[in-house]
Parts: sequence; C-alpha cells; structure tokens
Amino acid sequence: MKKLSLTFFLCALCICVFAQSPSYIKGIVADSAANTKLRNATISILNAKDSTLYKFTRAAENGAFEIQPMRSGNFILLLTYPEYADYVYHFKLDEGNLSFNFGTVNMKLKATLLNEVIIKGQAAAIKIKGDTTEFNAGSYTIQPNDKVEDLLRKLPGIQVDKDGKITAQGKTVPKVLVDGEEFFGDDPTLVTKNLRADMVDKVQLYEKKSDQASFTGVDDGEKTQTINIKLKEDKKNGFFGKVDIGGGTDDFYAGQVLFNKFKAKEKFSFFGTASNTGKTGLSWDDNNKYGGGGGDVQFIDGGMMIMGGGGDELESWGGRYNGEGIPIARNAGAHYDLKWNDDKESINTNYKIGSLRVDGTKNILTQRNLPEGIINSNQDQLTNNYIFRHKLDATYQIKLDTTSNLKVTVSGTSKNNETANNFSSEGRREDNSLLNTELRDLDNKGDEQIFNVSAFYTKKLKKPGRNYSLNLSQMINERNSEGYLYSKNEFFDVNGVLNKTELTDQLKTNKASNSFFFTNLTYTEPINKKLSVVLNYGLSINNASADRKSYNASTPGQYDMLDNQFSNNFTSQQLSNQGGAILSYKHKKSTLNGGLKLNTVNFDQLDKVNDISYERTFVNWMPQARYQYRFSQYRAFGLSYNGRTSQPSVSQLQPVAVNDDVLNIPIGNPNLKPSYSNNFNFEYNSFKVISNTSLFFYGSFNFTNNQIVNNTTTDKLTGKSQYQFINLKDETPTNYYVNSYFSKKIKKIELSVDVELGMSGNTSYNYVNDVLNETKNNSYNAGVGLSKHKEKKYSFNISFGPAYNTQQSSLNENINNNGLSYAGYGSFTIYLPAKIQISSDARYNYTAKTASFDQSFEQTIVNSSVSKTFFKGDNLKLSLSGNDLLNQNTGFQRYASASTITQTKYNTIKRYFMFSLIWDFNKMGGVKK
Repeated sequence: MKKLSLTFFLCALCICVFAQSPSYIKGIVADSAANTKLRNATISILNAKDSTLYKFTRAAENGAFEIQPMRSGNFILLLTYPEYADYVYHFKLDEGNLSFNFGTVNMKLKATLLNEVIIKGQAAAIKIKGDTTEFNAGSYTIQPNDKVEDLLRKLPGIQVDKDGKITAQGKTVPKVLVDGEEFFGDDPTLVTKNLRADMVDKVQLYEKKSDQASFTGVDDGEKTQTINIKLKEDKKNGFFGKVDIGGGTDDFYAGQVLFNKFKAKEKFSFFGTASNTGKTGLSWDDNNKYGGGGGDVQFIDGGMMIMGGGGDELESWGGRYNGEGIPIARNAGAHYDLKWNDDKESINTNYKIGSLRVDGTKNILTQRNLPEGIINSNQDQLTNNYIFRHKLDATYQIKLDTTSNLKVTVSGTSKNNETANNFSSEGRREDNSLLNTELRDLDNKGDEQIFNVSAFYTKKLKKPGRNYSLNLSQMINERNSEGYLYSKNEFFDVNGVLNKTELTDQLKTNKASNSFFFTNLTYTEPINKKLSVVLNYGLSINNASADRKSYNASTPGQYDMLDNQFSNNFTSQQLSNQGGAILSYKHKKSTLNGGLKLNTVNFDQLDKVNDISYERTFVNWMPQARYQYRFSQYRAFGLSYNGRTSQPSVSQLQPVAVNDDVLNIPIGNPNLKPSYSNNFNFEYNSFKVISNTSLFFYGSFNFTNNQIVNNTTTDKLTGKSQYQFINLKDETPTNYYVNSYFSKKIKKIELSVDVELGMSGNTSYNYVNDVLNETKNNSYNAGVGLSKHKEKKYSFNISFGPAYNTQQSSLNENINNNGLSYAGYGSFTIYLPAKIQISSDARYNYTAKTASFDQSFEQTIVNSSVSKTFFKGDNLKLSLSGNDLLNQNTGFQRYASASTITQTKYNTIKRYFMFSLIWDFNKMGGVKK
C-alpha cells in the first residue's frame, strides 16, 4: 500500500511538473512548391554539443510533428525525407523560451536544389519564398543602438535616402509593417527611424495585395510595395525608447522623445518631436496626407480619388513642407495594438497631432513656347504657411468563426491652415522687351474635416475555394476657406510704354463637400483544381457640392459686391454600377488571370446660379490580364495589362473662371468626356543564393485614348493666358520606362557592388492658341554603387551616375532643354578607440546649361559629425554635427511640361552646427508564457 501510494505520488508530481512547464517543439513538414505534406518524414533532435541523438519521431499524415517534453539546452533539428535535401536548424530552449514552433518547414528536392541550397542553421542571408524576399537580420552587422533604417541600408536592392524615403528594387516603399501590423498608420519613418535594429529577426519585402485579392487569391492589380519587420520572440516583452535633444548655431534646434512598450501581443508607443531642421518634422509620406485643404476629386473606374493641392485653391501648398523654405514642426502621436481571444480579435489604433509652419522665398524662371515665339517670365515669391491637424484611426478585426472574418476601419482628420503668399513678377518677349509686371498677394484661412468608415466581411463556404466577400465604405469630406486676393498688373507695348493697368481686390469664399458611398460584392467559384472564377458587383454613389464666391469691394474694406464672372455654385451626383468576372488559372509554374469589368456611370451636375443642368452617361470597359511564370523559387517573370477609364475631375468640368492668378486663369469645360488608358507592365527577378547576386528588370508602356489635355489661349499683347481642358482627338500620348538593377557581393574583398540602368520617356500633346503642340521627353540614367563594412572599424558606401535628358517641343524646335546631369552620394564612418566615431556624407549634383537656360547648376552638400558613446551598452551618445559645411545648399529644380520649361530656385536649410545628447534606453526580455 505504501509503495502504491509512493508511486501514485511520484506520478502525480511528474504530471504537475509537466503541466506547469509544457516544454515542446512542433511544426509541419511540407513541399510548398508541390503543395503537398511530407508524411512520415524523419524528425531527429540532436544535442548541439556533440550531435548525439536526443529524441526522434516521424511526421503524421498531414506532415505535422510534435515532441514533448523537452529539456532546456542547445539542440539541432534534423529533418530528412527521401529525394529531399536535409533541413538543419539550430535552436535553444531555456526559461525564457520553453517551447518552439517551427511552423511550416518547406523542404526542397535535391534535383532542383542546384546552387540554391539554404541551410537555415547557417542563417542564410536571403531567402525568396514565393513573391517574398526575406532577409535574415542576423546575417548583417549592426552597431549598438542602430535603427531599422540603418539595417535596411545594408540590404541589397534597398536604398534609404537622407529623409528616410525607402526604395526597394527601384520601387518606392510607402508601407512598413511590424509583425504584419501597421505601426502608427502609414508613416514608414516612425518605424525605420525609431525601432531598434537589434530587435529585428527578419525583414520581408513583397508587394502587398489588396484585402480582396489576398482573400480570393485572384490578383486585382492593386499592390503596394511593402516591408514587414518581424521582431525576435525575445524582443516582444519590455520597453525601449530614446530621448534626443540638440541645440545649434543660428537658432537651430531639434528634440525627440520616443517610448515603446511591448508585452507579447500588446504594443503601446508614444512619440513627440519639435525642430526647425526639417529632419524630425512630418515624414515624407505625411506631406500629402497632412497638406493643406483644397484638393480635387477624380473618378477612376467608378471609384474616387482625392488629389491634394490644386491650382484653383487659395491655400496653394497649404503649408506642406517639401524642402522649400525653413520649417518649424511640432508633432506627437500615440499607437496601441492588441490581439486577444486566441488571436481571433485585434485592434490597431493611432492618434496624431501636429503643426507645421514654413517660411520661404522662391524664384521661378519660365519659358512658354507659343506659335508666334516665346514668353519668358521671372517671378519672386514669399510664402508663410501654417497647418495644424488632428488625426485618429482605428482598425478592428475579428474571426467570427473558422470560415468568416470581419474587418472594420474608422478614421477621422481635422485640419486648419493659414497661408500668405506674395508674388512679384515680370514677363518679357523673345526680344527681351518688357511685356507685363505683376504684384499679387494671396491670404487664406481654411479648415477641413475628413471622416472614413469601412467594413470588409469574408466568408469561406464548404467547397474548398468557394467564398464570397462584401465591402462597404463611406467617406465624407468638407472644406471651408476664406481669403483675400489683391493684384496689380501692368501691361506694356513693344516699346516699353505702359498702356494698361488692372487692379483686383476681392474677398473669396469656398465651400466644398463630398459624400462617397461604395459597396462591392464578390463571389469566387472553383471550376476545378486549376481554374476558378471571381464574379463581382459594385455600387457607388457620390454627392458633391462646390460653392465658390468672389466679392469686390464697394468701399475700402467692405466686400459686398458679388463678382458673377468668378463665382458659381455647383452640385453633382454620380451613380455608378460595376460588374465583372475574372478567371484565374494556376498550373505548376504558371499563373494566369484575366477578365473584364463593365462600369456604367450616370453623372449629373447642376449650376445652381444659372439653373443649368449637365447630364452625362458613360459606359466604361475595363479589361485586365496578368501572367506569371516562376522558373524556380528564385527566378520569375511577370507580364500584365489593364485598361482603365478616368473621368474628368470636378474642377476640369466646372465652367467657372478662377482668377487667383490674373495672368493665368483656368476655366472648366462641362463637355469633357472620359479618357481611356492602356497599361502594360513586365518584371523579371533573379537571385542566386551562393553567389549573393541579384538581377531585376521591370518596365511599363502606356498609351491613352481620348486623353484630357490642356488648351491654352495666350494673348501675345498682354501675356495673359486662359486654360481649359479638352479631349484630344486623332493623337495618342504614350509614356514608357525601363529599369534594371544588378547587385553582387565580391566575397574575397567583402565589397558589395550595385549597378543600375534606366530610361524613360513620353510623348504628350497640348494646344496653344489652337495649334497642336507635340512634346517629346526622354531620360537616360546609369549608376554604380560600392559599399563595404568592417565591424567596429569602418564602413563606407559611394554611388555615382550620369543622366541625360531631352525635351523637344514642336512649337519651337530650335529651343530645347536637352542637357546632361550628374548625381553622386558618398558616406563613411570610422570607429576610433575610446568609443569615438567620425561620420561624414556628401551629395553632389550637377545640371548642365541648355538652350533654354544659359547657366549650369553645381552643388556639393557635405555633412559631418563626431560622436562618443558611454557605458557598456553604448546607450548614451554625445554628438557634434555640422550640416552643409560648404554652405552650398540651394534648392533647385528644372523640368519641362507640355509647352512650358521651368527652373525654380528656393531657400532651404543651409549651414549650421549642432550639439546633441542622445539617450537610448532598453529593457527587453523574453515573452511570458
């Protein structure tokens, strides 16, 4: 009896111990290329110290395996299966990580392995899985307190510029995720500039499909170049942050506070910035989202797109900082996301508040080509713009059951802006005789409210591949502004004698609103294992209004006389019905999908002032096709086509003149018809693991039928122009681009080499004084980059390349803007004893003179810093930095468009020195079980 009791006690004790410490490993063995599970695969657990066998099992029918209990220690997982390459992985179990889930382990056939061997235990630097390129962060050397953007700069095919803008394989990356979730909404730099590099396990690069395409598996052509930062498991519990305070010469300053708290599936973050250096203000992506009011609405394929800025709005640039002028930015935000209920529910929310003030000066030289000659203008501009905004957004997702999901997104934005612009210009004829002068002031105050809500429901039915989804969304946008226009324009004859003066003194009000409702229902039916069809129907309703008033002064300061020429009140309604079908075919290495959508649009617009109604009905055909052939896991080719209809925008249709610029007055055209664009795209990518060589080709060719183009009528006696959009007949505008990128690491000298070649061009048309003008633009560019890093000793990278641009207008074939340019960038860092670090970077730009501009432009910007870190973790840094040491930073742009060639120079941040104190704090631990 005593023995029985003792045995029972020991068994109970063992059960309790294992219940309290469920140490195990598990995973699934599969061949993803063949879409099969490898049953009875051999799973061996070896002791890492001497490779002796510790435990052994075989995979089940579905390829799954699990081994428990497991003790703490260092182990090797060895997976074997006949005709497949062995899979080896080193892992560790300890108090912080009692279990390990390998997920789906993709085995590779020996026959197809060739030089693409990946031994995960050796921490392969790069893997390509389907359409995803995955970089192993542990294979790249980083320094203490490096941020994610420092890590990204080391990855082949990825570039990060001085403002944090990311380009991957030649494409801009507007979205950076953390563990698959948005972090502070769509602001990539809040991740890349602040998240610590040593927390990163993997960096995944892919084109993120729309929610609809991800659910149905059928490509709808909507893709966003995306980077996903996967964090290490032991970095998901704890907190970290940074305090950065700097003061400099000429009253420059910068300050930043960042705090992040991670607790398994819960994240909380806060940030605050204040500076006038332009480096810690609004991110490059937020420039558009937090820009001033105004904007326009364009309808594409029955949907709607809001475009910012706009030449018909008083607020002009609305205070957006884009490198022009001196900014003062103050911003703060908070982020929270959480998963619960066994990951069935999640919420992701962000709040941001911020302001931006920009004071700037600008000089613009413009050459306008006319059938009778050219007009040159020289304009100076002073600006003082301010914007303040709040933004709140939240996304809630729930797995209702094993077959259905619901995603609800809500966002709201409130913006206020104040703008003040002063213009002084003169226009001259081709013989340099004075044509006109202008003094103009534009002041404006405005506010804007935006509200969006959407719901996306998905449901999988019993038959595999059969499903349906429903998408509902509502957007409301309201804008109000009030401002003053004062201008004095003088006009001269060919002898320079003043013969006319015009004064304009007006109060302007503008009220605009848009309410857009959209719904889309899709149904997917698998015809067989290779072929499926997606049917869809969508309904959208858009109600818009635009009430623009201009008042002249009856007495000084009393604006009560309505100017009917520059006033109007419009309402519009667009009802759109869209239906279509897309076929998707998948077989072995090939994927093909294509189909057709039909869209009918009823567009009604009412001129309330004159009681005139405009009614239009459009029928739009939208074909699409995409083919992809995957030679192997590391080499693929893709080709796609889509046809798209673009409706004219509200401002293009609204038949009212806008005199914000008396010398250039746009007027709407209610008789505009939609344009139709045809877009062809191709891409090829190849990567060789052992030689670490990447090769990418991509390009596109587009042509547009019935394109909406500018028709300009210019009075050669005064230089005044009136602009109106019309549909182009009998001509087809085209544009193209081709780009290639090659990257290779020379292992013997540990030098990375990048080579890029590209060309682009377009043929466009516009009318000037009823004469058709054909403009041809072409650009050819090449670049070479070299980089090398030696841990704790030095690192450098350098890139340089020429470009040649051509621009030819049929109106004046002898006057062009053909010219050569060069661009270069280089940086280095040297690590000295006593934890001292010297860094420097330089940018070089050269633009040669052309037939249109008789002066070349050359600029070299050099920045340098000396810093010293303290403490064991190097988490305290003192830094002395110098910005633009040669004091050459002058804003410069030169571009050609239609019959106009423009050169712009503007003030921007120049030389200053700054002393900074940076404290990085970090307390990250293992995930609590």
